[in-house]
Amino acid sequence: MNHSRRWKITLRAAVLLLIASACHAQVGAHIAGIWASEEVIPSAIHGVLIIDGQKLEWRATISKMSTPVQRNKDAVAFVLPNGAGEFRGRVVNSNTIRGHWIQSPDDINNNRYATPVELRQIGDKIWRGEIAPLVSTLSYYMSIQQSAEGSLTAVIRNPERNRFGRNVYQIDVHGDALSFSEVKNPSQGFTGNFDRITGRLSVSLPDSQPRQFGRIKNEHARGFYPRFAQDETYHYLKPVAEDDGWSTASLSDVGLDPKPLTELIEKILHVDPANNALNIQSLLIARHGKLLLEEYFYGFGRERTHDMRSASKTFAPMLFGIAREHGAKIDIDTPMYSQFPKYKEFANPDPRKTKMTARDLMTMTSGLACDDNNDDSPGNEDVMQQQTAQSDWYKYTLDLPMERDPGGEKAVYCSAGMNLLAGMVEHATGRWIPEFFDDYVAKPLQIATYHWNLMPTGEGYAGGGLQLRPRDELKLGQLYLNGGEWNGRRVVSNDWVTRSTSTQSRFEPVFGVDHEYGYGWHIYHLKNGDRTFRVYAAGGNGGQIVMVIPDLDMVVGFNGWAYGEFPKWYKWQTELVPQFIIPAARSR
Repeated sequence: MNHSRRWKITLRAAVLLLIASACHAQVGAHIAGIWASEEVIPSAIHGVLIIDGQKLEWRATISKMSTPVQRNKDAVAFVLPNGAGEFRGRVVNSNTIRGHWIQSPDDINNNRYATPVELRQIGDKIWRGEIAPLVSTLSYYMSIQQSAEGSLTAVIRNPERNRFGRNVYQIDVHGDALSFSEVKNPSQGFTGNFDRITGRLSVSLPDSQPRQFGRIKNEHARGFYPRFAQDETYHYLKPVAEDDGWSTASLSDVGLDPKPLTELIEKILHVDPANNALNIQSLLIARHGKLLLEEYFYGFGRERTHDMRSASKTFAPMLFGIAREHGAKIDIDTPMYSQFPKYKEFANPDPRKTKMTARDLMTMTSGLACDDNNDDSPGNEDVMQQQTAQSDWYKYTLDLPMERDPGGEKAVYCSAGMNLLAGMVEHATGRWIPEFFDDYVAKPLQIATYHWNLMPTGEGYAGGGLQLRPRDELKLGQLYLNGGEWNGRRVVSNDWVTRSTSTQSRFEPVFGVDHEYGYGWHIYHLKNGDRTFRVYAAGGNGGQIVMVIPDLDMVVGFNGWAYGEFPKWYKWQTELVPQFIIPAARSR
């Protein structure tokens, strides 16, 4: 090949490279910015529910659907055609029917939830109520940045599930086609396409249908930025008083120094959203029985319920204690297997199973082959919930083999075991768990809105997943700080509170912090200066935390979306609390 021809080929290659680079830069300029894909799926069945009992056959009507109502003494129930939803309730008196609406799963959420509803009489044997089921949302916020050299990177935030964590993706452009690959693991990625006509991105995220992303302004990226006006200095506002049982006060009213709390909130507000270390959605603090700090981030608000994840486990021992105090024939030494007589036999028979008690379930010392921190454990919560061979999760757990003797001090984290505790309550009281919770916890604590997730069999699941408003979550801690009372009303005995918050078992230390356990409460010793504070907390994946600091007469609540990032959210309680919240009370 002569030099002239070689020069022409080289020139052509250079031109093509320049064209490709120009196209890359051009597309990069078009797609740099914040993009969002937001999906909201309200339940198909919602709104006004009418129960008409004027005729021999009672009928229920909702969302243009009508169906017969089954009655058994004071119990009323109905199921809509095609499993579109169902109702379970009771006639309390001639004026009131109280119960729960059970919504069917949707395309986002595979769980069914029980939501409280009260119907009031509006005519002779006609009752009316409002069905407000849980609304499913799924949102993705993608920030695409272009470097000075023209290279493109992206981060994706997913507040509901945190699917992408803190991964950073390199974007390669081929015309209008986009290829996303993890910077730290290039073999993992997905593809997309930029539509120049509509100005939208179509992105095929892993394990999902292509999602449409539209460009949004920063002030509309509610799931990407903690708040819209990031440059603003934080200004404290006293919480709003509502008809939910909370008295409110200002920080100065209860002797708290605003400076360390302001530093904490500005730390949350001013993080780099592309490398976010704090996915905190709510921060609430109560002292001396008064709510004095209530802050929300990432588009969250006081009227929305939040998935408590495993923080709601703490309700299971509470329900057990309440049942015991109201005459149910169960106690901490009651053999667990004796409370499931409907199951005639169990797999993996073992004499150690007969020795297992309610206390062993409450303290995570059951000895069952159940370890949520071991993906290979047959009792691992994800393993149990993803398998389809046994839809009855009580039976699934009861059939597990034993790995060690029950009892002792060594705790092994087992959600399925805590769920069995609710099964014991159900058998001893004859009450459906959401119904028992409503009568003995929700009503006394003035909790009007909640969504209790159900097992495939329709029983209430007590291993986690209850949805509550943050203000209502905080009541759990205040109740125990008050020795079992809420606004002067006894909910659970002081003796049960003392037992529940005393050290009963121990987990392995985490990040050098001793980790003790009571009856559903995690117990830590937090150091601040020359003092060590013994605290107890309900905790769940993602940063769902209700922490009680008895020495300061204080309750702290977090909600977050750091799902699957245990080292991150665990340190909210072991580092942020002693660094910022405890000093607010100690400095005055």
